[in-house]
Amino acid sequence: MATYSELMAQAQALMAQAEQARKDELSSVIADIKAKMKQYGITPADLGAAVGGKKSAKSKSSAPAKFRGPNGELWAGGPGRKPEWVRNVLADGKNIEDFRI
Repeated sequence: MATYSELMAQAQALMAQAEQARKDELSSVIADIKAKMKQYGITPADLGAAVGGKKSAKSKSSAPAKFRGPNGELWAGGPGRKPEWVRNVLADGKNIEDFRI
């Protein structure tokens, strides 16, 4: 039976081989993906990629702000969950219209 040290050395050697195989296959995989994207007219945006190499994330609303909070917070007043400052204002019995810009 092999010792722990021997097994760890074998595992590290296998991991190095696996990483080399991944690197060797990577360029052909990328070429295949690019070819299929071109064939089907798929853009990076279709895949959820952001321009400039940045990770895409759910963006904040681009709608103009309609309300300004007591500490300068802005809110467009759209659907969805209200910001905490709006909930606090309403909970205090104030009228949100008093904060309209």
